[in-house]
Amino acid sequence: MKGLELSRRYFEEVGRPMLEEKFSELQPRVAAGLVGEGSECFGFDDEVSRDHDWGPGFCLWLTAEDYAKYGQELQAAYLTLPRSFAGVGPRSQSPQGDGRVGVFPVGGFYARFIGLERAPQTMREWRALPERYLATVSNGEVFCDPVGEFTAIREGILAFYPEDLRIKKLVARAAIMAQSGQYNFTRCLRHGEPVAAQLALAEFIKTGISMVFLLNKRYTPYYKWCHRGLKELPRLAGTAEQFAVLASAAPDKRKADVVEEICAAVTEELKRQGLTMGGSDFLLDLCPGMMEHIQDPDIRRLHIMAE
Repeated sequence: MKGLELSRRYFEEVGRPMLEEKFSELQPRVAAGLVGEGSECFGFDDEVSRDHDWGPGFCLWLTAEDYAKYGQELQAAYLTLPRSFAGVGPRSQSPQGDGRVGVFPVGGFYARFIGLERAPQTMREWRALPERYLATVSNGEVFCDPVGEFTAIREGILAFYPEDLRIKKLVARAAIMAQSGQYNFTRCLRHGEPVAAQLALAEFIKTGISMVFLLNKRYTPYYKWCHRGLKELPRLAGTAEQFAVLASAAPDKRKADVVEEICAAVTEELKRQGLTMGGSDFLLDLCPGMMEHIQDPDIRRLHIMAE
């Protein structure tokens, strides 16, 4: 059983009855689900994942007022729930995994990751947020949210970056992909610098995967899950196999060809989204034209590789 399904069942069969019995006046205002850190929140957990921070558990989110009144009592009740469920458990927890499940104030839960008790509103706020934390607070599943406060913030984040900022990030990704993969990878090899070549290729892989997520209007998750997540995207999911070739022991000539194949696929998707007319195989050449689609003057004047 995957962790998200386990969490849902644990809440419905154990958590909800506890709320109805002990907190009947509060229960109509409690949001529940599993969102946040951990592979199970992304649906990426497997047998290996069960060695730490995995097992029966869920999150309960309360308004600030309800948390001040009921938070400690509800957390105490949560801790009395059976530690094992459906043949699974008890939940393994590392020192670093404390606080992933239990009772939280809605605003406090978001602020823990993004420093805001609401969705970002200004361009400055959006630019300041690490993308993996935006992925962290918008993953998983909300089982119920009768008040709707938690979901409203979640939907504001899932609406994705303001379009001007997304385009600027795409421009920066295109420039770095061109520099690291299309130019420096083979150049470093010709210089007899294999370590520099591998670093250039690693930069291309990291940036290229992020580019594909941006083209899908999805946040790139924590690095160890981003390739796995790439396979499930609706657009350019096929690049997952190409990135795997770049990380393999394939000959350098093959890797250079795959870099160009990925860049060509990215160019076609940028064209499909109306962000470039193409005209060059080198991604850096497309960046000035893409910048023209940005309306915000402060974003438009940023360095080509800045976000």
